[in-house]
Amino acid sequence: GVFGFYFGKSQCQICPPEEIDLSLFWETWKKLEEKFVSPEKLDVQKMIYGAISGMVKSLEDPYTTFLNPEDSKKFLEDVTGYFEGAGMEIGIRKGQLQVIAPLEGTPAQKAGLRPGDKIIKINDTLTGDITIDEAVNLIRGPKGTEVTLTIFREEWQTTKEIKIVRAVIEVPSLKWELKETPEGEKIVYLKLYQFSEKASSDFDKAAIEILNSPAEKIILDLRNNPGGYLVVAQDISGWFLERGQTVAIE
Repeated sequence: GVFGFYFGKSQCQICPPEEIDLSLFWETWKKLEEKFVSPEKLDVQKMIYGAISGMVKSLEDPYTTFLNPEDSKKFLEDVTGYFEGAGMEIGIRKGQLQVIAPLEGTPAQKAGLRPGDKIIKINDTLTGDITIDEAVNLIRGPKGTEVTLTIFREEWQTTKEIKIVRAVIEVPSLKWELKETPEGEKIVYLKLYQFSEKASSDFDKAAIEILNSPAEKIILDLRNNPGGYLVVAQDISGWFLERGQTVAIE
């Protein structure tokens, strides 16, 4: 019979640069595997993410960051404006996690949550030293599942447990209303929640409605806007700037 052998060089999608010496990294990795006091705690995937995160942080650039798959999923939910959870904006005020505002028509609003409610516990987790990201991860979850918030309100004598059944939440990108001053001046108040995926088209529609209204001035409220897509911010800025003015510099 005839036996044929093929010796091929393995191909890699992104090959490591030959001029960079990573021997110290792998030496440290090996030492951890051999001598770490609790080897059962070594999580290979977590170690890889940690190494990448440390590399990116060493650049000391606040606009360059690494997102692991879980954080990346949350980020994409934020900028698209759809997620599954309770449906409220939360924040830390004077060291205490609290409700900033429940979103209109969401389980959080229907459960009776109000701005200023202090969130003492999320399920069994105390919120004393919790970060916003940790709190968000605990409150969000698949639709139809339940999260229990222990809430304290100023007029209450004690805390109360409020059970909320999570649902699909559509975060509004903006809202506007026509107001009139005591002098009769008509002013549009426009709150832009975030530069989400659909904010540009929503703003285009609102702008046409505003231009066709009796409004004489606009107040554009960007408070607590966490950002979003640069291209969306550019599109919306174009409504306010003269042609040729710089919207963004990279």
